[in-house]
Amino acid sequence: MTTRIVNGLTVELDGTEIGQAEALLCIHGLGGSSNTWTPVMSAFKGFTIIRPDLPGSARSELPDEKLSIELYVEALDQLLSELGIGVVHVVAHSLGTIVAQHLAVRSPAKVKSLALFGPLVAPPEAARPNITARAALARNGLTAMQEIADAIVKGATSKETKAEQPAVVALVRESVMRQSSEGYAQSCEALAAAQSALIESIRIPVLLVTGDQDGVAPVANVTLMKERIDGSRMALLDGCGHWTTFEKPQACMQELQHFYASIR
Repeated sequence: MTTRIVNGLTVELDGTEIGQAEALLCIHGLGGSSNTWTPVMSAFKGFTIIRPDLPGSARSELPDEKLSIELYVEALDQLLSELGIGVVHVVAHSLGTIVAQHLAVRSPAKVKSLALFGPLVAPPEAARPNITARAALARNGLTAMQEIADAIVKGATSKETKAEQPAVVALVRESVMRQSSEGYAQSCEALAAAQSALIESIRIPVLLVTGDQDGVAPVANVTLMKERIDGSRMALLDGCGHWTTFEKPQACMQELQHFYASIR
């Protein structure tokens, strides 16, 4: 693994050397980092794996321009250009799935496939005020970030995870608590303002994976996504909340391996 700073983004490069294999871009979600993908890395064997921390998240700088879906897409586009990569497969989680969809629609020749975990096209209208309120809370500092982390563990992981996987509970909590207050707040505001991409125009292989207890990407909503994206495939993980790669890494790896074997 090599860690680089590219245009203010902290990026981990793993696997095959750039130019020697197909590239895979990994996009984490709100409160995540490149470590969102650590539990499933073995499913990416044979790829050049690119794992950035999004602008304002984890170790990456918070840019002067306010965070938005458009800024995320542009930052990733520039990252790929800086690395000399023209075409990628994309795997994404949560907020990152919205970014991935916009990237695929904006640059259809650049994205070869999408594997989307806890996917959503945009927040439900009823959820937007709550996400904005979370941004305001985050700006109160470290104590507030701890409160947010505890609420996310309670609401976004499955009952099985909370009862049987204390290390996963700690990992989710730590991932959120390690975010900067302002970076997390702006990330929330970017999510709250997100709009759906024209996903009906996507004509590449798409995998949609959600948990049976995922309240952020509930089964009904992901089923509607599947209907909007022609030829997409959906997988449902039992006993799983929204933090799919942390809660069910083995099942996620199986879905990824099957998906990539079918398209490469």
